[in-house]
Amino acid sequence: MPLVTTKDLLIPARREKRAVCAFNVTNYETAAAVLDAAETRATPVIIQIYQRLFNDRKAEHMAGLIRRMAETSAVDVALHLDHGLTVEQTTRAVDYGFTSVMFDGSPLPWAENIEQTRAAVAYAHAHGVSVEGEIGHVPTVAASERPLTTPAEGEEFARETGVDSLAVAVGTAHGFYPTAPVIDLGLAEAIGKKVALPLVLHGGSGTPPETVRALIGVGFAKINIATEFMDSFLKALRIRCETTPEFKPVDLFLAPVVTETAAYVCGLMKSFS
Repeated sequence: MPLVTTKDLLIPARREKRAVCAFNVTNYETAAAVLDAAETRATPVIIQIYQRLFNDRKAEHMAGLIRRMAETSAVDVALHLDHGLTVEQTTRAVDYGFTSVMFDGSPLPWAENIEQTRAAVAYAHAHGVSVEGEIGHVPTVAASERPLTTPAEGEEFARETGVDSLAVAVGTAHGFYPTAPVIDLGLAEAIGKKVALPLVLHGGSGTPPETVRALIGVGFAKINIATEFMDSFLKALRIRCETTPEFKPVDLFLAPVVTETAAYVCGLMKSFS
């Protein structure tokens, strides 16, 4: 099936109080694991490429690979730039064939975030591509401060920028949590009442499934999983290295890693449904 936009996936998801999982991939094997799991679960999925892969030609090459993989997939797939740092990055993603981009201006001053997000929206929408924005910066777990989004900020930002989905901060963080995260479900519900757009949860890795399901119920329609997904792939790879000392062609060596990672992804998808 041809790639779809995240707008195509997230608007009905929010309306139906469900969510679409978004996984960060870096090569054929990680992309194959995600697609295999999505087909097993018969659910749409978002494949994300992190902005770091735009520092060389990886993102450009991965775009062509994932587009071809999606064409032979039985489920809807969107290809998304995760945490684009500049408008130029989002423009390149559109030109590479991504169907969705994120411009993350959350570290910028408020007015500058709005201005640059508008610029990203203008180019992307002219090419039929969805845009995700972010306010109330979602930090790494090591950060000491975690500024949360207010409902008024969410409402204003959505109105002023024209984004199709909005990442907001309600207490999650990127990376593994050293202790259980404290998620402000009351704040999340208040934002959901003010912002009609699909909301996005960054920092899905390690967030308790029951908390994620509660967030889905108040408007979070996209759940990002990067750290936990990549960790599952690396763990399967390490076990394969330790238990297979003899030579095997790389494709045969990695096949069980893909299968095990896909099974893990299926479990995550099930836990959030």
